[in-house]
Amino acid sequence: MTTLRSHPRFVSLEGGEGAGKTTVLHALRDGLQREGAEVVNTREPGGTPLAEMIRALLLDPAHEPAAAEAELLLMFAARAQHVRETIVPALERGAWVISDRFTDSSYAYQGGGRGLDVDFIAELERRVVGLQPGLTLLLDVDVAQGRERTRGRDLATGANGPDRIERERDEFFERVRATYRARAVAEPNRFRVIDASQPAPAVAADAAAQLRAWREATA
Repeated sequence: MTTLRSHPRFVSLEGGEGAGKTTVLHALRDGLQREGAEVVNTREPGGTPLAEMIRALLLDPAHEPAAAEAELLLMFAARAQHVRETIVPALERGAWVISDRFTDSSYAYQGGGRGLDVDFIAELERRVVGLQPGLTLLLDVDVAQGRERTRGRDLATGANGPDRIERERDEFFERVRATYRARAVAEPNRFRVIDASQPAPAVAADAAAQLRAWREATA
């Protein structure tokens, strides 16, 4: 059976809508770069030209709604490309990789949110991805607060409105959050849960502190 391997310089950021992952991503990158490290910031779905095209198919509400199974398989298609073309080469040359979402998102959104079989997701993870982060920072925020933030962000940036997944109902995102929290409890060695209801600078500071502690523990 194909097994998952973990890499200590691979860090993922997870959380629901409006958790502040982008702010944290930049803060972690800046901190590592100040210490002379090469850092690759990336995202899912996406991270390569082909994977970004899949992202557009998945998230653009102008396209026909994807069946839950189709959504899951497209996510893993993008992830397979992302791992092989971006993540693994960066790790092999000694860089840090910080990804805005990784496979935990499929467990949360397609497993918890859509109700798909988690054993099937786990099989895809083993056979298609084969890699997991050494450290996962879960930015946990109440669904109502997170969604209010995304509405404010869209107004501030002039965005065209929520993408296809952001248009889901609150009940969907409650299931997503519950799944994330359950995964954090089940894997305490990998997950660190951060209170993302705090102001953005405090969330970023907490995340940076967790990364520093991780680096010291794995040095």
